[in-house]
Amino acid sequence: MKEESIFLDNVGDSPRMRVMQYLIEGREFDYTITDMLNANVSWATLNELLPKLLDLGIVIETRKVGRATLYKINKENTTAKHMMKLYHNLIMAKIDHVKKQYAIAAK
Repeated sequence: MKEESIFLDNVGDSPRMRVMQYLIEGREFDYTITDMLNANVSWATLNELLPKLLDLGIVIETRKVGRATLYKINKENTTAKHMMKLYHNLIMAKIDHVKKQYAIAAK
């Protein structure tokens, strides 16, 4: 069963947007490439996307642990900031909508 995503419904369900959603949701943490596979993208796709996101400054390398390199969303990048704000606004709009539905149903 596919999980519903308000963010992906609005920006389009593409591998790039799935990775962005994954990094936005976990913006306080850093991840290995293997961790990012949880965004439902293939290894090959992720290895193609990550260099582009790094070049754009949307994702940054945070540290190395052994042979693994960890990455996270760059909260200082303008594009990343806008994407995080969009994500937040979409979630808040959905919460407001659900609250109104429950309020109407309770009457």
